[in-house]
Amino acid sequence: MKKLDFEELKHNPEIKPLQVLDEDGKVVNPDLMPDLSDEELVELFKQMVWSRVLGDRTMKLCRQGRLGFFAPTAGEEASQMGSNFAMSKDDFLLGGYRDVPQLVKHGLPMWKGFLWSKGHVNGNKYPEELNAVPPQIIIGAQYAQTAGVALGLKKKGAKNVAYTYTGDGGTSQGDFYEGVNFASAFKAPALFFVQNNLYAISVPRKAQTAAPTLAQKAVASGIPGLQVDGMDALAVYSVAKQARDWITAGNGPVLIETLCYRYGPHTTAGDVPRRYRSEDEEEVWLKKDPLIRMRKFLESKGLWDEDQEKACVEAANKEVDDAMQEVESQPTQTVTELMQNEYVVTPPAIQKELDAYQAKEAK
Repeated sequence: MKKLDFEELKHNPEIKPLQVLDEDGKVVNPDLMPDLSDEELVELFKQMVWSRVLGDRTMKLCRQGRLGFFAPTAGEEASQMGSNFAMSKDDFLLGGYRDVPQLVKHGLPMWKGFLWSKGHVNGNKYPEELNAVPPQIIIGAQYAQTAGVALGLKKKGAKNVAYTYTGDGGTSQGDFYEGVNFASAFKAPALFFVQNNLYAISVPRKAQTAAPTLAQKAVASGIPGLQVDGMDALAVYSVAKQARDWITAGNGPVLIETLCYRYGPHTTAGDVPRRYRSEDEEEVWLKKDPLIRMRKFLESKGLWDEDQEKACVEAANKEVDDAMQEVESQPTQTVTELMQNEYVVTPPAIQKELDAYQAKEAK
């Protein structure tokens, strides 16, 4: 695997997307091929299949009224699983609301992620050993938080990183630049991912910024910025792994833009995608499906077949079923519990409402 020159990337605004596999699963850039064993390649693809099943099942559960808010992830499996696969359990994950799959693979019990979707307070109570925080709803805010966590890691002398994700819309927020610039100024070990899926809800990326790439926004902060084919799991993993190694060597943060596409709506509360993007555009990106190219690559190496995929899908569905069984066995959160969790000192007007609800619930 050829090493990337991160020092040069700190001053290079002419950024081109990096790729290992083309749409047919053929290796087009052997220099960037990551050093993964056959077992690791298979495990990475299993996680991608798992993520697709999780996304499909979660959408159905939301439509059934059994879950609440959810941000679809179909189409972003290579970006999410490929990047997360390069991280260590000791690294600190600060995701956005589309990053539940990474949280689960980082160690969050799936049922906790589902409880979070339902707005239940226990969905925010994480295992003590899990280096992560609940998904951030405020667009871009996780970038500022990541800078702070990364600085804390540096002060502790830790050899791990804080990593985070936002979408293309997140780069239009003030927190995006503030987080990147702060981490850069202190050479804090932060790895920033921008999952550019072309739309911030329904606003196209071209309407958000005139910058040719989002990766080059790193240049203003003096850190390396890279753009990678986000539908190519091997390219994403390779770039993320090398970036992590560079960061843990004490060189400061890195920004990686992954070019990908979400096949579903922005969220379960979002508009129908066909209202703001064309069928022709969707067809182009469906041919770039990250599962198709990775599957073809593994099949060409004799590492994957239909039976393996069937078993993988069945296992993922069972995991979802077990998680939902745990979720639906949890005590229902009451209105008074919700209100009590909102404040350390309850304001008088809210206390009046709280008293009324408690009296009603006591009957």
